[in-house]
Amino acid sequence: MPILTLKFKDSNIGEYHIKEGQSLTIGRSDKNNIVIENLAVSGRHAKIDALEDGYLLTDLKSKNGSFVNEKQVTSHWLENNDVITIGKHTLVFAYKEGEKQFESAASGMMDKTMVMDTAAHRDLLAKSVPDMAAMEKKEPIGILSFLSGGEGEIELTKKLTKIGKDSSSDIKVGGMMVGKTAATISKRPQGYHLSYVEGMSKPKVNNEAVKESVLLKEFDIIEIGSVKMEFILK
Repeated sequence: MPILTLKFKDSNIGEYHIKEGQSLTIGRSDKNNIVIENLAVSGRHAKIDALEDGYLLTDLKSKNGSFVNEKQVTSHWLENNDVITIGKHTLVFAYKEGEKQFESAASGMMDKTMVMDTAAHRDLLAKSVPDMAAMEKKEPIGILSFLSGGEGEIELTKKLTKIGKDSSSDIKVGGMMVGKTAATISKRPQGYHLSYVEGMSKPKVNNEAVKESVLLKEFDIIEIGSVKMEFILK
């Protein structure tokens, strides 16, 4: 069976075997088969399916894209020694010596990168995202994932989430210049809005101070006082 070697610069981080009929998901979330802890990597970034006629890499609508041999791809039939780039990491796809190599999937194609129709794309995504249909029907829930100053994740299920050093805050943060209610996150039909409320220290989103209000986008980095969090949708 082929081997995927995960690398960061010149260092080997791990090796993963791809068994026949298996699907390997790649991403920042610890629910993936191959976890890459880097902010440039989406929670569920890409996957590789071991199919009857070859090994297919599929980008799962990631924010920063997936690349094979330095070319951005949507889907790609992997060949021996292909180099997959995800964020700042690489995955080298290689067959073992003497192992049968699949080439039929790409034969007859001038470009072995495949742009899939909607139905085929959804079918492949469903293998690694079993609850995709449910996700499409349900409104995504905002999540704040602590990067520093706290642990774990906080679901933004309330219409208004208060952040500050007051004891009544939903998310308590420290800092002399942080207000009792430094900021709020409101759930609106358009999405989640972070608003500055009070305090000399203004909240920051992606290193920019929020003067009034800003619509949060997935993977935005929020800094308030001693706390740094990432906004994601689930």
